[in-house]
Amino acid sequence: MRVQICAVGRLRAGPEASLIDDYTTRFDRTGRALGLGPLSISEVEDKKGGGMKAEATLLQRALPKGAVLVTMDERGKLLSSPEFASKLAEWRDAGRSDVAFVIGGADGIDPSLRAQADFSISLGKMVWPHMLARAMLCEQLYRAASILAGSPYHRT
Repeated sequence: MRVQICAVGRLRAGPEASLIDDYTTRFDRTGRALGLGPLSISEVEDKKGGGMKAEATLLQRALPKGAVLVTMDERGKLLSSPEFASKLAEWRDAGRSDVAFVIGGADGIDPSLRAQADFSISLGKMVWPHMLARAMLCEQLYRAASILAGSPYHRT
């Protein structure tokens, strides 16, 4: 199952980019044997300042056809890392070929796009900068693959 992160904003060089690259590489290496990956990132940018509605349109264009749509949203479900791993395995085992995680812009994800989501996940009650949310999601994807592989990376 291919995994895609569709996010508003362009990632610049820096510590977040390094973390994302590292966890993406780790996920791809660990997930391959599990039928997970590769992990790719699609970035969209509303240069005309159309707000959440315009961002939603750009994000929808970036989504793979038929993908499980997962929004990263503060109103979403709080999951433990093992629960997140189980969710990924559930979608993979159901024969889904793609899962797309959506990270909105500064104002969040437009309600029309949120309404289309198959699932919504929260990284906690705090709001995180978009680039950190991306890095955190990449780490959790790697952690999920590690859990499914029986690796000692995740300790309970």
